[in-house]
Amino acid sequence: MDDRLRKQLDFMLELDKMKNLYRQTYVLCEDRKENDAEHSWHLAILAMMLSEYSNEPVDVLHVIKMVLVHDVVEIDAGDTYCYDSEGYKSKAEREEKAAQRIFGLLPDDQQAEFYSLWREFEDSETADARFAAVLDRLQPLTLNYTKGGISWQEHGIRKEQVLARNTEYFGVSDKIAEAIKEMIDDAADKGWLK
Repeated sequence: MDDRLRKQLDFMLELDKMKNLYRQTYVLCEDRKENDAEHSWHLAILAMMLSEYSNEPVDVLHVIKMVLVHDVVEIDAGDTYCYDSEGYKSKAEREEKAAQRIFGLLPDDQQAEFYSLWREFEDSETADARFAAVLDRLQPLTLNYTKGGISWQEHGIRKEQVLARNTEYFGVSDKIAEAIKEMIDDAADKGWLK
């Protein structure tokens, strides 16, 4: 087999591990948590649907690529729950090490491209990355809200924590920010958030 193709197939097989990395967000139609592969797919669909709501023009294909690779590092680093302040202390280091190993499975040109996409998402300095980050906040929040705040209640999450997690991205999309605020306020009114 061609060496390039072998490396690409090895990377594809490595990505299969994302199907067994479970997050804190529950899927709607079952009593189970979503996995990283489902989450990334959902974000790619959201990028296609919701790009019209970005306050700045975005390259939808670039955003899709970014959201598809943004959690690949969790194969090694694990999923750090967004309200786990202790876990966040070592998150960047764990994820950088994972990025080097996992993207290192690819041929050099694709290794550089995938790493660059992941790094851009993490740095959140471009309009595309900030829009991808908004989607990464919107998707689990919407699922959690629609499921009666189950994950928030399991972890005793406060309204202030959810606002703090989302506020820095409110300027990316006025419409999405408005929807997020409405869900947070309603969840607090219903007692799903402390």
